[in-house]
Amino acid sequence: MSGPRLHSPGSARARPPGDDWVDVTRDSATSIETIRAHFTGHAYDPHFHAEYLVGVTEQGLQEFSCRRALHRSTPGRVILIEPGETHDGQARGDEGFTYLMLYLAPSWLAQACTRAADGAFPHVHPGFRATLNDEPRLALAIRRAFWRLHEPESRLARDEALDTLAAALNPLLGASVVSRMGETATRAARRARDLLRERMEEDLGLDELSRLCGADRFQLSRAFRAAYGLPPHAYLVQLRLAAARRRLALGEVPASVAASVGFADQSHLGRWFRRAFGLTPAAYRAMCTNVPDGQ
Repeated sequence: MSGPRLHSPGSARARPPGDDWVDVTRDSATSIETIRAHFTGHAYDPHFHAEYLVGVTEQGLQEFSCRRALHRSTPGRVILIEPGETHDGQARGDEGFTYLMLYLAPSWLAQACTRAADGAFPHVHPGFRATLNDEPRLALAIRRAFWRLHEPESRLARDEALDTLAAALNPLLGASVVSRMGETATRAARRARDLLRERMEEDLGLDELSRLCGADRFQLSRAFRAAYGLPPHAYLVQLRLAAARRRLALGEVPASVAASVGFADQSHLGRWFRRAFGLTPAAYRAMCTNVPDGQ
């Protein structure tokens, strides 16, 4: 895949044909990210996010794996992915696909849906009942909220659009699929996951991880993949990428971010970041902060 061309939010509606491109903005008041992108061929390697992903396919056939199934999203279909759900992305067809996506922080979603439900929101760890949805009103609510954030208007317009989005999402939420998977994991797999989170920046080997979890290394690898959809090393990389993404969005430079989350160096971070998110760490930081990378 050729490198995506990066555009400012103001140019988001006019695109050169045939190019891969990515637009990212970040709303400082809500910490919600908006991403609009176009890809031909391969788009993303398997990865997960710390946020809820809520988006709409605008053009083309968007194909991706999630929840151990292959999904195909066509124009107008809604895509719903909860935190921790591993997914990838690729185009099917020469024209590629275009989509827009909101990245909703779990704290924001819980508060917004509680307000929308008049304080009666029952889910401690809410999740989406299905990955794809064909409700036109939901797609409209997502689009409206997206553009109120991506090309900012008044705060009142933004808040009203986000409240409408929360009300539209509320009926679709249930118990988290990721949480249910974790509950059925073996004790060793859960312990390994917790250790990887706690010691993300360390270079743990599989033998050491297995010993700390009281399990055989081959049994642990099988149990971990069955529970969380990735082998331990791939899961660790995703934890590091999620942490790097948060730090970059706050304005930290890629070199210091790479060292702080456990990547060997900036180029190591860059290779993994590009494969997961379709753009470089420096470009992502610049888009979120409007501060150009000075390295």
